[in-house]
Amino acid sequence: MVGDCAVRAIIAAFNSDWDKIYLDLCVQGLIEADMPSSNQVWGSYLKKNGYKRHFLPDTCPDCYTVRDFCNDYPKGTYILGTGSHVITVKDGNYYDSWDSGNKIPLYYWTKEE
Repeated sequence: MVGDCAVRAIIAAFNSDWDKIYLDLCVQGLIEADMPSSNQVWGSYLKKNGYKRHFLPDTCPDCYTVRDFCNDYPKGTYILGTGSHVITVKDGNYYDSWDSGNKIPLYYWTKEE
């Protein structure tokens, strides 16, 4: 599969299945007239499902990695955006189809209780 990192990340965060999340994102993309994998579409979908986006400080923009985030956030579920990739972090572990631990996250989404 290519280009489905947003789908896979949301699946991991929601404990859902690929078909459901993909179709949900397609509907959201249709509403917004954009592709389901666009940052705007999956971000709107997360917001609609009770998530809030938080930006990471850019004091060290080229050195704070997904691994660093995992160390700093050992509890909870987060969806990280790098601008071109999406990764889920659960309880200090990142979930991806490849080793994206050195990617630089720009922001993260977490469910607001």
